[in-house]
Amino acid sequence: MLIDSHCHLDFPELKGELDAVLARADAAGVAAMLTISTRVRRFDDVKAIAEAHDNVFCSIGTHPHHAAEEPDVTTEDLVKLARHPKVVAIGEAGLDYHYDNSPREVQAASFRTHIAASRETGLPLIIHAREADADIACILEEETAKGAFPLVLHCFTSGAELARRGLALGGYVSFSGVITFKNADELRAIARDVPLDRLLVETDAPYLAPVPKRGKTNEPSFVVHTAAHLAELRGMSEAELARITTDNFFRLFGKVPRDALKARASAA
Repeated sequence: MLIDSHCHLDFPELKGELDAVLARADAAGVAAMLTISTRVRRFDDVKAIAEAHDNVFCSIGTHPHHAAEEPDVTTEDLVKLARHPKVVAIGEAGLDYHYDNSPREVQAASFRTHIAASRETGLPLIIHAREADADIACILEEETAKGAFPLVLHCFTSGAELARRGLALGGYVSFSGVITFKNADELRAIARDVPLDRLLVETDAPYLAPVPKRGKTNEPSFVVHTAAHLAELRGMSEAELARITTDNFFRLFGKVPRDALKARASAA
């Protein structure tokens, strides 16, 4: 089985036909999905989707694009909301210097708030990094010195140095359909080098549909194409890549009930 470790099922492109999206994921062998919070004030929408489906889990957090909209979210707020049984991660949070939709200092403050929540809860921090590699790495290293926390660099499109520094802190690296894109040779080289026990796959749906689905609205069932491409890059079978990334998912997101999902997959 495969797991889509990062998608946005509450976004209108997917929410409008959610039952069909989930049915196609099931048919493709995608056993579970992690739907990601981007605004704390819209958490109820994300939570409701996770509550309604036994193989959907969620996170709690504020995307850096929206950090200026939610400057008053505290570590305590995140920790409280993370007590919900379907919340298995903190984030996504981080830095995005491509769009700068929120001031950089506000993004950084929000990022550190989320790190503190990850440290306190023990739940993994889902990190968004775009054109901010050096600052992301420095903040992660500074904060790890205060106390370790689990982390994943999601939808990785950064440079090899951020991958190296994130891995050195015990982090995981998750690859999306971007690795199938024609101009992604540098990213594919990084994907070949990430230790197998730190590797995850995701869609980031509804964005970044992989080849051969380019131009379509991305959805969790499409993670099979990213996984197949990654398996080829790593010189292994698709089944072995699926087993490895699924094991990694459960190791990182330890709050997800593995036995229940295995039973569900076997019944299907």
